[in-house]
Amino acid sequence: MMQRRALIAATALPFTALPFTAQAQGFTPQNPECVAPAAPGGGFDVTCRLTTRMLSELNLVPVPIRTQNMPGGIGAVAINHINAQRRADPNVLVAFSTGSWLNMAQGRFGRFAENDVRWIGSVGADYGIIAVRRDSRFQTLPDLVAAMRENVNAIPIGSSGAVGSQDWTKVALLARHAGADPRRMRYVPFEGGGAAMAALLGGHIQVFPGDASEIRGQFEAGEIRLLAVLAAQRLPGFLSVVPTAKEQGIDVEWPIVRGFYGPPQMPDAAYEYWVGTLRRLHAHPAWPEARGAQGLFEFNMVGEEFSQLAKRRTAEYRQLAREVGLVTATQ
Repeated sequence: MMQRRALIAATALPFTALPFTAQAQGFTPQNPECVAPAAPGGGFDVTCRLTTRMLSELNLVPVPIRTQNMPGGIGAVAINHINAQRRADPNVLVAFSTGSWLNMAQGRFGRFAENDVRWIGSVGADYGIIAVRRDSRFQTLPDLVAAMRENVNAIPIGSSGAVGSQDWTKVALLARHAGADPRRMRYVPFEGGGAAMAALLGGHIQVFPGDASEIRGQFEAGEIRLLAVLAAQRLPGFLSVVPTAKEQGIDVEWPIVRGFYGPPQMPDAAYEYWVGTLRRLHAHPAWPEARGAQGLFEFNMVGEEFSQLAKRRTAEYRQLAREVGLVTATQ
């Protein structure tokens, strides 16, 4: 509950199972598609598959929504595809996360940024975690920070995205706390959290800065140890046994918003349809349990309010990137 209040207040309306014709307001989806901009197994994939499954099971859409994985640049290929070939497509949703805003802020999506899509809404919030193998020499987060202070280049770290991505930024903040130069980290980029987790379990990397929604299975199976969750306070459910970084004297947080955008010229009728569909999903009594089972926490925001948030956060990350030298002052 405290985590929910720490985010942005919900705008949920009482759930009413309206007929599809009443919901559509002039638009009915035809062969809809959810694009997950990474390989299967990561947070984008979870966002698409969880949401589309629940929309079908709860009878909130008239036809199934298929998921297409489109890896490449942790979102760059997807946004370029949408803008080049599907600018007005009313039947496509693209999964995004806070990392997408970070990449837009750094110009990693080429010439496309926050004003080149239509922001539809969120489906929940995730949080960063710091994971190691169960037999790791790092027992606590302070152990890892101490090793970074001694030689940050001696620790193989890997996750999705390149230098400057949100997963890189999580450990960069730890390195900075240790007094080390984040640019000297031994960081290995992967296409999605699933590939990075496989590398961790295989011993190819020692530290995985991932997301809560990606690691439940491995954590409950005892294959990994979580050194910290990057939240303001302890999270409920299966993560309640994991301390925050702040509890361990390390002031690092990383909340992750997950949701969808549409093409920049998506017709208004289609945009309002998808906004309304997410709003009804938020309000359905079955949604919190399904969302929580994937390690997601409540974050209900859609439409114009959500669009304003997306643009504001991207601008803030652009300023942060300038401060740490990832982009120039002209970007």
